[in-house]
Amino acid sequence: MSLSEWILVCSYIPLLVTVAYGFWRYHHFGRELRIFSWFIFLSGFIQFTSLILWLLDQNNLPLLHLYVPLRFILLVWFYQILLTGYLHKRVLHWAAGLLVLFSLFNTLFLQDAFTFNSNALTLESVLMVVLSLSTFSLHLNEWVRTKKKRVLSSLNWINSGIFLYYASNLLLFYFGQSIMHVLPVELSRFSWVLHALFSSVMYVCFFIGLWNHPRN
Repeated sequence: MSLSEWILVCSYIPLLVTVAYGFWRYHHFGRELRIFSWFIFLSGFIQFTSLILWLLDQNNLPLLHLYVPLRFILLVWFYQILLTGYLHKRVLHWAAGLLVLFSLFNTLFLQDAFTFNSNALTLESVLMVVLSLSTFSLHLNEWVRTKKKRVLSSLNWINSGIFLYYASNLLLFYFGQSIMHVLPVELSRFSWVLHALFSSVMYVCFFIGLWNHPRN
């Protein structure tokens, strides 16, 4: 196994640790972190299944076509709670519906299930950057900071992880097809090593966020 492949495999360690910790502390979380934990559990199931298929030299891209709309629905649900009173829930419902319908259309007519769904990933990234920035803005409000004082650090770490991941990978997702089919193999592999590193940073932020949740 090459160095880049070892890096890709090792990047799953933060995810594994976060999933395990989420299971352990699940019943101590508030509503918003329980919903967020469902996103963590879904990520663990999809990504480890994807890893197994990759190690078996099987095409794992159909899982990504399924993963994108499902994780977006869970993240929108999470942000709906965080942005209550600041952003009308209908806006989030429309955003979720738009992403799901576009993902389905993209898979059926533009980028089939066995190719990289860069179109859906790009739209998802833009929407998630908007939601995460909206949350940062909300958490600057003094009344909100006082109301959420006990869990604010936890939520900020999680929101930071989401923002860093989607903002960092936006161009990578947008040019995903070109990277896979135009660039030399080594350069293409290096770009996905960068993605793996961004993903690791995100899950480290998630773990710190869950760890910082009040224990009583």
